[in-house]
Amino acid sequence: MEFTAQQIAELIQGEIEGNAEQVIRDVSKIEEGRRETLTFLANPKYEHHIYNTDASVVIVNKSFTPEKPIKATLIKVEDAYQALAKLLQMYESSLPKKTGIEQPSFIADDAQIGDFVYVGAFAYISEKTKIGKNTQIWPGAFIGEGVEIGDDTIVYSGAKIYKHCKVGNNCIIHSGAVIGSDGFGFAPGPDGDYQKIPQVGNVILEDLVEIGANTTIDRATMGSTIIRRGAKLDNLVQIAHNVEVGANTVIAAQTGVAGSTKIGKNCMFGGQVGIAGHIKVADGTKLAAQTGVGGAIKKEGTTLMGSPAFNAMEYNKSYVIFRKLPDIYKQLQELKKKITEK
Repeated sequence: MEFTAQQIAELIQGEIEGNAEQVIRDVSKIEEGRRETLTFLANPKYEHHIYNTDASVVIVNKSFTPEKPIKATLIKVEDAYQALAKLLQMYESSLPKKTGIEQPSFIADDAQIGDFVYVGAFAYISEKTKIGKNTQIWPGAFIGEGVEIGDDTIVYSGAKIYKHCKVGNNCIIHSGAVIGSDGFGFAPGPDGDYQKIPQVGNVILEDLVEIGANTTIDRATMGSTIIRRGAKLDNLVQIAHNVEVGANTVIAAQTGVAGSTKIGKNCMFGGQVGIAGHIKVADGTKLAAQTGVGGAIKKEGTTLMGSPAFNAMEYNKSYVIFRKLPDIYKQLQELKKKITEK
């Protein structure tokens, strides 16, 4: 990797302030910047690092106005974070990709494998599967019977995709993820035992979906559990049977969504969020970490926090009062004592 600041600026439609011929050979964090590396500044709370970083080139927002001299060359763009993401995507796509079938691995005779596919050692590809072109199945992955996987998708080592599930194009499934495990369905019997309800549906991941490590998505009891186009699930997320996650929704680690809940598009959930079953969550909903949602969220763009969840602004106001409760209680006791003494 070797580029000049000018070449990088052209790639991201940026404006240069400084040495356009500065050579870049690597990337670095702004607080750990090294010579001949590229870094970025998007969050104002890290601004103090830009004045002493050793990085040679820094991508910044056009709105950024330095308070002190900066020794690095600046590339000004509309959105520094998006510009960096674009650069890293371009860099990653330029790297050579593995192709071919490693041995030992198992591929069923009737499996349909597209051009330039990579199948790593000890991977298992079952009967009646279809795998699109340029897709990578890393060592130790399991692809169940009748699974369909689109083009340019990556299934990392140790991921499991159960029978009849469908994965779209340009998806990423990280190690340890399980797609299509049985939904949690049991019928209580008269003697107190639980009888398993067969889960005969599947899971559908649409295009551009990313599933984090050790995340589980349960197959539907009937029909499909669906993760819509562009949704991103972090590590250790649990999606129950018959759930639908809307397009471009992002869900952070350790969140659990109970069965048959329908989540809208463009939602953002923090870590350890819990959502009850059989409810609807409106488009654009934002849930702070550890929010517990027990009922439907009907208004689009709502921001909630707390457990049980309520309006984030009201929560913050209430929390201020909650922290003062010991003092308030002490004052009440003192007033009570004065009244009693009279």
